[in-house]
Amino acid sequence: MSRASESSSLGSPVNWPMWVGLGLFWAISRLPWRFHVPLAKLLGGFVYYCVPIRRSVVLTNLRLCFPEKSDTERRAIARAHYVSLARGLFETCMAWWSPLSEFPPYRVIGREHLAEAQARDRGVILLTAHFTTLEVCGRIMTDLFAIGCLYRDPNHPVVAHQMRRQRERRMSIAVHFDDLKGLIRALRAGHSIWYAPDQGKRTKQSEILPFFGIPAITNTATSKLAEMTGSPVVPYFARRENDGSYTLTILPPLADFPTPDAAADAVRINRLIEEHIRFAPDQYFWVHKRFKARGPEYPDVYAS
Repeated sequence: MSRASESSSLGSPVNWPMWVGLGLFWAISRLPWRFHVPLAKLLGGFVYYCVPIRRSVVLTNLRLCFPEKSDTERRAIARAHYVSLARGLFETCMAWWSPLSEFPPYRVIGREHLAEAQARDRGVILLTAHFTTLEVCGRIMTDLFAIGCLYRDPNHPVVAHQMRRQRERRMSIAVHFDDLKGLIRALRAGHSIWYAPDQGKRTKQSEILPFFGIPAITNTATSKLAEMTGSPVVPYFARRENDGSYTLTILPPLADFPTPDAAADAVRINRLIEEHIRFAPDQYFWVHKRFKARGPEYPDVYAS
């Protein structure tokens, strides 16, 4: 679609409600961040109890991944997760439209690891996972370091337009998640790319491998990317602290990576992601059907 056609489509009356919604969220972004917490508690609690979008999916994922916890403990994590999702929504508004000077306090641990990897000028695979802090901490990383990202357009064209605009405005490069050749070119050109392989999709580069000990479709392409580009794989994780601040942790590049065994490499990555999920389990994207479409030999754990 041409730019002119896209602009015409975005201005269609059918999209006006979404534009109004984005205007509301822009107004929310102007509020001091301390007001986001009570608003998120109200919104998250309302959705969990009154509009249970994917609540059964969240509880199923938690039951599978944390069998050692009681039902009461898992439900508490689920309720906290919906508040975390709401906070992530408000943080997205802040990340899109507020200057970094207005952000809550944050700390970056291990920034030297990324700086040293970038200095090698072979690109960097900035390995992470899908947490509710994705947008706000991604914005912090973008302002502190020159990084690019993989992106997937949301279903609504107005939201997709705004998200793509923000990515292109702030990122060193934005590559569509299906554009493997574009990703390889970006890494070979020296870009550091935000890369999260934790959401399963059936491809030639996927296998059924354990995630929290449960068989799940797992992306095994990280090894191939590292091998083809010579780019170091630098793990990065971020979490929201109880005091409202953020901790961004950059780990040293994965040693002895890749190996000839892409499946073993992927399991290693899964275990690293699991470790960091356990630090703040409510902040992971449990609304995603992580254990779907595994094949007829596995039960459909999301069947009602």
